[in-house]
Amino acid sequence: MTMGGRAFSLAIAIAWCSAVASAQQQPPAQGARGRIGGAGIGAYPVRAPGDPAAIDRGRAIYSTNCAFCHGADARGGDGGPSLLRSSVVLDDQNGEQIGPVVQNGRPERGMPKFGMNGDQIADIATFLHTFRINGYDPSRKRPESIVVGDARAGEKYFNETCGSCHSVSGDLRGLGSKVADPRTLQQGWLMPGSTVGRGGPPPGPPKPPRAVITLSNGQTVEGDLERADDFVVALRLADGTRRTVRVADNVKIQIRDPLQAHRDLLRKYSDADIHNVTAYLVTLK
Repeated sequence: MTMGGRAFSLAIAIAWCSAVASAQQQPPAQGARGRIGGAGIGAYPVRAPGDPAAIDRGRAIYSTNCAFCHGADARGGDGGPSLLRSSVVLDDQNGEQIGPVVQNGRPERGMPKFGMNGDQIADIATFLHTFRINGYDPSRKRPESIVVGDARAGEKYFNETCGSCHSVSGDLRGLGSKVADPRTLQQGWLMPGSTVGRGGPPPGPPKPPRAVITLSNGQTVEGDLERADDFVVALRLADGTRRTVRVADNVKIQIRDPLQAHRDLLRKYSDADIHNVTAYLVTLK
């Protein structure tokens, strides 16, 4: 990825975090979000039932692109937070709040951007708005096992798509024994590094993106990318020192992400592909 001048921009960082308002004695205004420990508990938005067809479309899109990180029930997983109490989702009506996060991603948190159009995002929003926020409901139910795919189809897909970089007799040897939990294993191969410290695949966190910057005088600066925005790029050099370079028209910036191939594939996997590959990988004992 090559970017230069003011056109350089990675992504808009919009926090997908839980919205917890401070406790209040008085009841919240009509339609306000619920409060923990206050009179407003249960006062989350009450929405009219969505279009069943839009809900089905949104569920399919979410399951393919989002469930592996945010959970099938939208209550979060190893790689992403719960969306049910996210201020973005709570304040959203028809995808206008969710859209910028989906389309721009959060690369600094490992969330890629997705090339979805407005209709697709509106369908995802309609699906997310079907979940109840408080109490116990069917959305809390988790399947007994996520290993529901066809292992043979998964092996074929793996060999065709992943075999040029990974080997079941090399770096993935015994993966099914090393990572006993299928959910963790699935999250690990979809987004390498996202499960480190949580029983995820060894050997540890992936290498960070590298940045190569060519200054106006022709000097080249290279190091691990720590931060990048419209104004500056911050690097950690080989000797451990940090270098910050201001973005300008006469500065050339190249980003080399070792996981770019994985990020690109996230947009291409079908739900069946994910289930099938997971069903195959769990057999690697």
